[in-house]
Amino acid sequence: MAEPAPRFGFVEFAETWNGRLAMLGFVIGLATELLTGQSILSQIGLG
Repeated sequence: MAEPAPRFGFVEFAETWNGRLAMLGFVIGLATELLTGQSILSQIGLG
């Protein structure tokens, strides 16, 4: 039997999901700014 490919570390599977989640976070952050009229930093009290 072949060993399953690792899912953690610098492997293609992990990097693909990292990119997808980063894009999702960016879109959510942009939508939050548009809906509230405040920057992300000011929403969390740093701006």
